[in-house]
Amino acid sequence: MRILFLHGWNSVPGGVKPTYLSTHGHEVFNPKPPDEDFEQAVHIAQAEFDYHQPQVVVGSSRGGAVAMNINSGDAKLVLLCPAWKKWGTVRKVRPDAVILHSRADDAVPFADSEELAKNSGATLIEVGTDHRLADPEPLAAMLKACEGSNHE
Repeated sequence: MRILFLHGWNSVPGGVKPTYLSTHGHEVFNPKPPDEDFEQAVHIAQAEFDYHQPQVVVGSSRGGAVAMNINSGDAKLVLLCPAWKKWGTVRKVRPDAVILHSRADDAVPFADSEELAKNSGATLIEVGTDHRLADPEPLAAMLKACEGSNHE
């Protein structure tokens, strides 16, 4: 499956999460949008989406806000601790979106994801022990969400 992975602020392409998805057989596109220019980051992410036509868009932290602000058509949206209140203008996602967030996140309040899920009808999964979501349990949950087996 083709996945567009949009990493967080001050993160770099090829990190733990996109590498995890790649090692599980997925084709991952992981651009390097600028940290300081949100609109340019959205523009780059949209161009990558339009070119690669991924089935899933994963956005982590600031990348989650970027993911929410592109036109991702019917692609599945998986948001990891999305920083949507800090960046961008979009305040809702499609009801089939999946949000993964740790209650112990010290960078993006868990309550922000609770609000986004409530306002959108999206699925919120509490997972992990920090903002990074780079431990085995959240990585497995991210993979499961991408592969579409998050609903019973």
